[in-house]
Amino acid sequence: MADDQADVLEAMRLLFKAEGIKVMTADSPQRVMTILDDHDFDTVLIDLNYARDTTSGTEGLDLLTRIQQVDDTLPVIVMTAWSSIELAVEAMRRGARDFVQKPWDNERLVATVRTQIELGHALRKSQRLQAENEILRGGDVQMIADSEAMRPVVEMVNRVAPSPANVLITGENGSGKGVVARAIHALSDRHNKAMITVNMGGSRRRFSKANFLGM
Repeated sequence: MADDQADVLEAMRLLFKAEGIKVMTADSPQRVMTILDDHDFDTVLIDLNYARDTTSGTEGLDLLTRIQQVDDTLPVIVMTAWSSIELAVEAMRRGARDFVQKPWDNERLVATVRTQIELGHALRKSQRLQAENEILRGGDVQMIADSEAMRPVVEMVNRVAPSPANVLITGENGSGKGVVARAIHALSDRHNKAMITVNMGGSRRRFSKANFLGM
């Protein structure tokens, strides 16, 4: 943020802490992207200007675009002291969910963040349900499991898919590990990201062939 970064970030941290909202802060676009790579969030609040004495909003708009490319289901709220109708329209066009002008009103800011958190949850839940329907309709992920023996597997897939847990799937060749892995990916919060499978059969050590899905 361009204007008194430390003071602004600390004020926000204390505000949201008092409201019971966990917060991580960043003072540059690069830091924002690094943190997003390592953590999952319910919403992101970004400034439109970071370098001192800049007012164009270019840094924030570019950051918004990068966040959307990583996860277009993550709600992003933009904030700036140099507000304009044109800048607000451009931010919304690039995927921002809301726009807040500084100096902000504490009550409105907290309400805006809570609203976007709830909307983000609803959107991701809707997408998971859509993925489940695609599976049931026989879409890209076809998982046929009518037997009693397979019901615990289906239940496990539905339970672990929305979580951030790492999942190791093992079994004999042809037992359906890849199908299960794709089903978990399709039902996860990261279904819009690429899924990469690794064949462990070529390892010198005597491990069973497995597909590992990192979530």
